[in-house]
Amino acid sequence: MNRVFSGIQPTGNLHLGNYLGAIRQWVAMQADFECIYCIVDLHAITLQHDPKALAGATRDMAAAILAAGVDPAKTILFHQSAVTAHAELAWTLMSVARTGWLDRMIQFKEKRGKDSEGPSVGLYTYPVLQAADILAYRATHVPVGEDQKQHLELARDIAVKFNAAYGEVLTPPLPVIGREAARIMSLRDGTAKMSKSDPSAASRIDLTDDAATIAQKIKRAKTDAPPLPDTAAGFDGRPEARNLVGIYAALAETSVDAVLADWGGKGFGAFKPALADLTVTRLEPIVDAYVRLRADPGHLDTVLRDGAARAGAIALPLLREVYAAVGFLR
Repeated sequence: MNRVFSGIQPTGNLHLGNYLGAIRQWVAMQADFECIYCIVDLHAITLQHDPKALAGATRDMAAAILAAGVDPAKTILFHQSAVTAHAELAWTLMSVARTGWLDRMIQFKEKRGKDSEGPSVGLYTYPVLQAADILAYRATHVPVGEDQKQHLELARDIAVKFNAAYGEVLTPPLPVIGREAARIMSLRDGTAKMSKSDPSAASRIDLTDDAATIAQKIKRAKTDAPPLPDTAAGFDGRPEARNLVGIYAALAETSVDAVLADWGGKGFGAFKPALADLTVTRLEPIVDAYVRLRADPGHLDTVLRDGAARAGAIALPLLREVYAAVGFLR
């Protein structure tokens, strides 16, 4: 069976964009792939973070992933720092990756900020660690959004260059891009991706929001005056309208055209309450499961420890092959 690897940072609770753009796809893939899902806490420290909050954020993310439907009985779920092969393989791959490749990474340019000392070395090299995350498990497929395709291409480039130098050890992975809702945008700005880092909680729907909060956020979501168009072509210059209809289509598991067939010509005064009801219906079971799971940190820790043991059993033999290929004395 083909093997999928994917990861997510423990930077707060999951929001609707994470769920529709990634986690729902994770859940669906369990039926057709051997799946390995990682909470990437090593990546989380490349930017300023609160050490006292990191462990709790990791448990929060584990609870949300499990609540969304990832089954630890058939899928490996663990936190990255528990498997040392990630960091060890990343160092070896840094000797293969080229600075010119990293200089071109768009996300580094977006995240580096204006710190007078410059960004951390970890932020600059984290695409290599990301490549190691994937390559350590001989993953054949990686689910990615459009904004992550460049990172997967880097992982493939590193694998190809390593294999050319040392023999066929690493597996270049293939992307799996979601059919729908790969990018869910902010409720306050239809040109910006929905993000946990946005200071306004009104910009996103968190998976821990209750029904009243969800309804209020959708009611206040930015829109424009004209009614919904009859076809998707009518969204030109209307990013907020496009976003809300895209969210509806993703939650209803239908197409944007099908949504517009029902709602074209109608105003947001009617559409927003329907979107709120649909969102609450889809998210309520996840919220209930999250609350139950988060109340039992011991269970979460057991799931993560078991997942790390299973992940290590796959990654460590690969690391030994890499070490032998580069000539380390073992």
